[in-house]
Amino acid sequence: MTGMRGVAAVGALGILAACGAGMGAQGSPQPRAFSQPIYDAGGQSVGQLTLTQQGRDSVRVTVESTHLPPGVHGTHLHAVGRCEPPGFTTAGGHLNPAARQHGTRNPRGPHLGDLPNLTVAANGTGRMETTVAGSLSPGQAPLFDADGTALVVHAGPDDMVTDPAGNSGARIACTVIAAPTT
Repeated sequence: MTGMRGVAAVGALGILAACGAGMGAQGSPQPRAFSQPIYDAGGQSVGQLTLTQQGRDSVRVTVESTHLPPGVHGTHLHAVGRCEPPGFTTAGGHLNPAARQHGTRNPRGPHLGDLPNLTVAANGTGRMETTVAGSLSPGQAPLFDADGTALVVHAGPDDMVTDPAGNSGARIACTVIAAPTT
């Protein structure tokens, strides 16, 4: 769908522009951070993703749901910065630069993109926070590699062990974290 690609491309350009560190009131560098809406297959905003650089080599990931279905949802970073509905399969597999297996409870895991489950209340709201290795500097792999990265929310919970996606079901929401530069 051209409309969703346009939204993703505009958002990705905003993300890259927002990643620069600013100077605070005391002249100290502020952490690089950005927020991006998360969209369902109908193009409706159902939440917000916020990434914040923490130190030199880690990024704080915050997912806030506003209109997702109640329940527990697998949430992952996927290897490609494309979110084409309805199935968001264009986001590819999980972000996995170390070629490990899926799951934080898997002795051969986890993928870099394996995040905690997002628990959503009956009113559609929920919040998940975690930290991943990486940098928000443009051009830095794996978050800002040549084909970008996406955050995907799945229909069901991630069992944290089953390769390749924790039996978390269909992809129901997505946002582009980075897009290819052209």
